[in-house]
Amino acid sequence: MRIKADSDLCVGSGQCVLTEPAVFAQDDDGIVALLTDHPDDQSARQAHHAVTLCPSRALSILQE
Repeated sequence: MRIKADSDLCVGSGQCVLTEPAVFAQDDDGIVALLTDHPDDQSARQAHHAVTLCPSRALSILQE
């Protein structure tokens, strides 16, 4: 699984960071920043949940 973040769509709600801080962060403007785009098994479930919570749909999951 690979996470993709589109910073142009991000509105800075921070739901991703609150849901899985091991994978997601925010830059100085509040825009999503990925700490990793390949979460380990422990973080993958929460990262997937964070993708579903994103209000602007700036996050997506790509299956490899």
